[in-house]
Amino acid sequence: MSTSGAGEGALEPPRLPAGFRIDAWELGAVIGSGGWGTVYEARAVADGTIAAVKVLPTGALAPGQRAALGELVAREVRFSAEADHPHLVRTHAVCTVDAPDLPALDGAIALVMDRAEASLRQVLDAAGTGGPIPDAVRVLRGVADGLAHMHGAGWVHGDLKPANVLLGADDAVWLADFGLATELDGTHAYVPPLGTLDHVPPEWWSQRTGADGTMVRPTADIWAFGVLAHQVLTGGLHPFPGATARARSLAAQAYARGTTPLRLDAGLDEDWRRLIGDCLAPDHAGRLRHTAESLSVRIEQLASPRRRRGLLPVAAVALAAVSAAAIGGAALLGGGGADDEDDKGRGTAAVVTGAHSPAAGEIPEDSDVPEALRPLIVKAAHRCTDAEVTPAFLAAMLKAESGFDVNASRPETEEYGIAMWTPAVFRAWAVDGDGDGDKDYMSPPDAISTMSLYVCWLDQQFKKKNMPAKDLPALMAAGYRTSDRTVITEGGVPERVRPHVDKVLRYLAAYER
Repeated sequence: MSTSGAGEGALEPPRLPAGFRIDAWELGAVIGSGGWGTVYEARAVADGTIAAVKVLPTGALAPGQRAALGELVAREVRFSAEADHPHLVRTHAVCTVDAPDLPALDGAIALVMDRAEASLRQVLDAAGTGGPIPDAVRVLRGVADGLAHMHGAGWVHGDLKPANVLLGADDAVWLADFGLATELDGTHAYVPPLGTLDHVPPEWWSQRTGADGTMVRPTADIWAFGVLAHQVLTGGLHPFPGATARARSLAAQAYARGTTPLRLDAGLDEDWRRLIGDCLAPDHAGRLRHTAESLSVRIEQLASPRRRRGLLPVAAVALAAVSAAAIGGAALLGGGGADDEDDKGRGTAAVVTGAHSPAAGEIPEDSDVPEALRPLIVKAAHRCTDAEVTPAFLAAMLKAESGFDVNASRPETEEYGIAMWTPAVFRAWAVDGDGDGDKDYMSPPDAISTMSLYVCWLDQQFKKKNMPAKDLPALMAAGYRTSDRTVITEGGVPERVRPHVDKVLRYLAAYER
């Protein structure tokens, strides 16, 4: 793990001699070091079991730094205790170094972990640039699988980079260093303002660090995976130019602002180029539809000898059925009454865009849908691959919500605009529908595009629960007014929103005539 300044010019930490005992473990050679501490090979005194011991000195730290380190260690230990997956390294014990003759290390924290043969960073450092490392696809698939398990369990890694990917015997690939791993609370969580400069997403730089720390979301891991994948497939080349991590982070920010294009290595296969480009979407909303699970499926397809060169595999454009915990909960729409309050903040977004048949569900030319809104509605609907999310359905939703009034408002329920978004809720799902860089709930392109993203996700949730296909439009309309959980728990449309849902269905029937 690196602080925002560590990794460039950091002092080498003090070291323990070979043969030093830490509880039941005897240290051997140093196998790695960083800004926080040193990793040693170790053997169990009792049976010779091989392990790795990460020693984190605390003596020279200021009280605030010591507290931050303690928090990171506690987070890593807690996650490791809960994690159980072949692509996540395990922490077996936490010990305290007893070394009164070595004041700099006396009282240090020691973590006993699985022993790897090398880190991915070491492999990349030894590789010649320009081509993939050996077993590149296997490594990337292992990383994606480990991330998918973490996200599915409601955790974000927060510091994915080559140094934190370990390679072991028998083709083992482990994610490691969970000091910044944190459990989601809704759509996001907060961590100390730490991270590796050239692997954090662009939005990391514009977020304010408050009393709870800096916001982190699963899409931060998706960005970091895109950087890592580019490095693995090019022998270590970072996708953004720069001689230092800070320079590369500035280049990534310039790309996110739209002032420079994304220039991936020319030698990349087109399908891998597309996958990496998806991971490196310039903002959180652009990455929402690309989950670790969907990336794992795409990698599996790319590894298949039967794939057709130049074409995306079917799984890459299909909607990934991801558990609600994979991305974390997002606040849902209010306005359905006090009974809905407990349902807010528990949804997730995991939507893959793709081709959508224009033949069905289009808006009739003689309908009452305003001409100026039709292209926006059609474009937004076609972002979703689920057949039920049609332009006609979105138009029916908008008519029922606001009567197509772009200035509609219900101050008593804090709902505004053509899609009647609650501002705080909109921010959790926001899509930049007009490409101007802003996301405004009063902007019809942004509000309608975000509505499409949300109802597309609702449709997936109800399908996973095997709810009747014929009821999906009604269920989506009800979920938009309440939440997916309310609809699933009640087994259908809640009675309190039945009049509103009936209105949507009447408009839909008129548009589909």
